[in-house]
Amino acid sequence: MSVERGIFEELKRSCPEMIPMHMPGHKRRTDLAPYLAALGAGLDITEINGFDNLHDPHGLLQSAMERACALWGSRRAFFLVNGSTCGILAAVKTCCAFGGKILLGRNAHRSVYNAVDLFHLDPVYLAPEPSVTGIPGRISPENVARALEREPEIQTVVITSPTYEGVVSDIASIARIVHGHGKTLIVDEAHGAHFGFGHGFPDSAVNLGADVVIHSLHKTLPSLTQTGIVHICSERVSPAALADALAVFETSSPSYLLMTSIDGCVSLLRQQGEKLFSAWENALDGFYHRCRTLEKLRILQGTDRDRSKILILTDRADLSGPELGERLRREHRIEPEMCLPDGVLAMTGMGDSEQTLTALSDALQQIDSSLSLADGNDWPALPSIPQKRFAPWQREKMEGVSVPLAGSAGRTCLEYVWAYPPGIPWIVPGEQITSALLEAINASFAAGISLKSTKGGLPEKIFVQK
Repeated sequence: MSVERGIFEELKRSCPEMIPMHMPGHKRRTDLAPYLAALGAGLDITEINGFDNLHDPHGLLQSAMERACALWGSRRAFFLVNGSTCGILAAVKTCCAFGGKILLGRNAHRSVYNAVDLFHLDPVYLAPEPSVTGIPGRISPENVARALEREPEIQTVVITSPTYEGVVSDIASIARIVHGHGKTLIVDEAHGAHFGFGHGFPDSAVNLGADVVIHSLHKTLPSLTQTGIVHICSERVSPAALADALAVFETSSPSYLLMTSIDGCVSLLRQQGEKLFSAWENALDGFYHRCRTLEKLRILQGTDRDRSKILILTDRADLSGPELGERLRREHRIEPEMCLPDGVLAMTGMGDSEQTLTALSDALQQIDSSLSLADGNDWPALPSIPQKRFAPWQREKMEGVSVPLAGSAGRTCLEYVWAYPPGIPWIVPGEQITSALLEAINASFAAGISLKSTKGGLPEKIFVQK
């Protein structure tokens, strides 16, 4: 079998010919149940002869990962079939020793905090710059430099860029600062797998000096949910160590359907990427041009943003973000990605077209014409980072109790509180609950934005140190 053959072509050739005396149990019997055919079970295999092994690749999968590496321009690329989460966990384990100190943007994804817990790390937080919209802004290089000078024991830095809302940090400057202090830089670019392609998107952290970059392909590119890639971009990170960590956090029974999806996405971008990115960018150009006439709603734009993330603000209109989201669903059959107290996030991807973005702009224009100007909702911004009394993982040794949320100010929290999406904690275990945090939590619930907590007691109770 030629290792140059794509996974999809090899599956189509091999699967009809072989009697599957191996997992999975459906045996590719698409006549067994109607859903199996629709889900592609006819090509669902395990690590059988000729199809390589994700955790010890020497053939088909090795070639597929080399194609991905060449496309993005990294030194090594590893397929992820447990989402970008397993890539983040593996990257942190590789770059930061157990019990070490880590510098991370406070707007990091929940998976970074899980790594802090698992490896008993001592986290130092970087506050995103404030923004007039209330969403977390970029991480400034100056704050990174100050933190590294103040905390020389820091071993690695984790930056999320772009953020869930599309905010992009200056990764090139941050990388120079991090490397100047002899540290490694991990960039969670899960929402930016399309970066570095076309002409209308920012450059990728792969090309800007990061040591490890994690991509979630399914967020913006044509690949199945749960697929991603972790890239090694410098000699500061050991491929063998990262592979060992992935063997811990990534399934030992990887789905060939998911891996085929990754390889198919890579092949599509290699063969038709210029045309497809041009079509996506032209559709976005048309959307932003048509929306220039909006009077009450407004579309957030800026040089530090990924334009594929469309943030529609209601701060000068007489309705809230959740109300706008409901009108898009009910009146126009458009399902947005996320609702904020005073806005709605619409995520676009390569699968969007002039037709879908015209439908969104038409809907916004119709809704806009029905609204009145207002002073805007006075939603409290996410409060400053609470005082840290101990590392999050140390809660394992603490006795806790659930108390009424209303009377919890001053207590030490023993659980995470976050909004999902995007999964960014508002408070982490070991931090002091403040009145400003309680105000923000109550305002969010009042606006229809549901927050989650580890113990599930919100909005009535919160779990604190006894």
